[in-house]
Amino acid sequence: MALYEHIMLARQDVSAQQVETLVEQFKGIIEANGGSVPKVEYWGVKSLGYRIKKNRKAHYSLLNIDAPSAAVLEMERQMRINEDVLRFLTVRVEELEEGQSAMLQKRDRDDRGERGDRFDRSGGGDRFDRGPRRDRPRRDDETTETTGAEA
Repeated sequence: MALYEHIMLARQDVSAQQVETLVEQFKGIIEANGGSVPKVEYWGVKSLGYRIKKNRKAHYSLLNIDAPSAAVLEMERQMRINEDVLRFLTVRVEELEEGQSAMLQKRDRDDRGERGDRFDRSGGGDRFDRGPRRDRPRRDDETTETTGAEA
């Protein structure tokens, strides 16, 4: 059987529980056709890069699928019929990713809070501060020549 990563975007105005129900429905289609879904991740509501069917945001879900192509085709056919599914993408992969996906790792990284090694903007001066002005020559001292047009 082939391995697939499948991303599904559901309308923003459905609840997270309805999205879980949709995922379970599509997972059932895969399992009924001889496949399995070892991992399901819900990524939450995210902004879209552009409007899709008048929606600016969508619920994102990832499914790792181990199934024959006929099962995936049937699941995609059912997704095209469903009005709550905005978009989907299925990609065949060599092996399924273990652990959390990059999207969930990014969310964990964002939840850590402020890092201590960043520049402190509350202090005096900024990071481009070049020191006191008296240490540098003045521009008009560097190039003071007379043009001879003085009368």
